[in-house]
Amino acid sequence: MLTEPRAGRLAAWGNALLVGVVSPDDAVLAIVGEDAVHRVAGLPGESAPVGLTLALGRLRALGVTGLRVALPAPGHPLGLSGPPEFNARALEAEEAVVCHGAALGLVPEVSEAGPEGDVHVEVVWHCLPVRQGPPADVPSLAEAERELAEALRDATAVLTRLDLAGSGPVAEAAVAAYRARAEAGREVLAPGYPPRAVRVLELAQRVGALISLAYENGPGGAVSASEMAARSHALRPVERTARRAQVAAYNSVVEERGRG
Repeated sequence: MLTEPRAGRLAAWGNALLVGVVSPDDAVLAIVGEDAVHRVAGLPGESAPVGLTLALGRLRALGVTGLRVALPAPGHPLGLSGPPEFNARALEAEEAVVCHGAALGLVPEVSEAGPEGDVHVEVVWHCLPVRQGPPADVPSLAEAERELAEALRDATAVLTRLDLAGSGPVAEAAVAAYRARAEAGREVLAPGYPPRAVRVLELAQRVGALISLAYENGPGGAVSASEMAARSHALRPVERTARRAQVAAYNSVVEERGRG
């Protein structure tokens, strides 16, 4: 997952709300985004799903002081600390939010309803117990920035070597368009994040855009099954680096608060 994850929006704007730099209404509006509605199910003390405003207030009352992101993939439990039941749910969703200060986590369940062209997306965040401990394989911001610079060079070299549509001027134009849409439509991170976190997340998204072009825009020279397999093999570590950097950026305010 290299687009903006829902877990990222929830963690970033939830963190901003928890430290009082945004209002509840602004935080919920940013978290929901283009979805129709978000609710939280299984919250301690609630017998039915509740809205985000109530849920975030209840989490604060339960002792939550920060929210971390997990973006796991098969064989890579990035950002998770257990137990196995929570990890399995997070892996199925490919994302999760882990609370700091209370042994709770949130996994999204996304559903769509309505006719084509008028589809409404509803999200239910399932609140589940987690094991408190260091999250798996999350780098520091400095490490993530250094790894991303290398990954961007590697991705460009791989795409050029494999003669894919994701390399060259076409790729650069597509990435530029992607960045223009991102800058026009939203803030990269919520208020309160350090500039380096914004920089790392922007670069991770740039690397992700290149990888998406390689997979989606088809086979330049990669026309055989073996060549397609070679493409996937070459890009997999780059994609892994981009996901790790995303998590480092989203989690940076919680990590800095812990050190401070």
